[in-house]
Amino acid sequence: MNNFLPTAEQLEQNHDLFVYERVGYQAGKTCIAGVDEVGRGPLAGSVIVCAVILPHDVAIEGLNDSKKLSEKKRRALYEQIMAQALAVSLIEKTAADVDASNIYKVTQLAMYEAIEALTITPDYVLIDAMPLPELTIDHTSIIKGDGNSQSIAAASIVAKVTRDAMMVEASKMYPHYGFEKHKGYGTKQHLEALNKYGACVLHRQSFAPVANLNKQLTQLSLFDEE
Repeated sequence: MNNFLPTAEQLEQNHDLFVYERVGYQAGKTCIAGVDEVGRGPLAGSVIVCAVILPHDVAIEGLNDSKKLSEKKRRALYEQIMAQALAVSLIEKTAADVDASNIYKVTQLAMYEAIEALTITPDYVLIDAMPLPELTIDHTSIIKGDGNSQSIAAASIVAKVTRDAMMVEASKMYPHYGFEKHKGYGTKQHLEALNKYGACVLHRQSFAPVANLNKQLTQLSLFDEE
């Protein structure tokens, strides 16, 4: 794994998104990738994992955890990232993929695949939280990495903008659920729609609210047959 971690003093002195990359470059690394995911928590829709390699000397003002940015700001940063990145990869894991395994394993697999899919092979990878024990490239998993690493922040923004666009498109096919508003998360509106209309193909059948609803419907069906 060979973590190239900043010291406590460096972290205290550098309240920015460059310290992890800076330490990596100082350790002799030349190509650093950031990896993040969006969509582990929703009841519906895919998990999207993104890997991004930014140029060594790039500085994109305003990069931050995608969840802390407005939609307008995310879109503007997305355009800058895509214009300046040396390489970007995106991996999608569907609701069916999640149901066939589990959300943790599916996300972890997608991260491995996103790194492998990069057109440039990095010599150091910064990952948002998720451990990747089988990754042979030097790497560091960082808690809340999307707020502490420029590379991870960039990956989180690309993943978020990509997934949000997918959910807006999904809302045109399944308008009852309001996917364009909540993007598949378990909001009050979404839960009410789920109870009223049942689940669609985009819902994760293994997630408790959907699984419980299906169980209730099965029980009612059996009751009606008696």
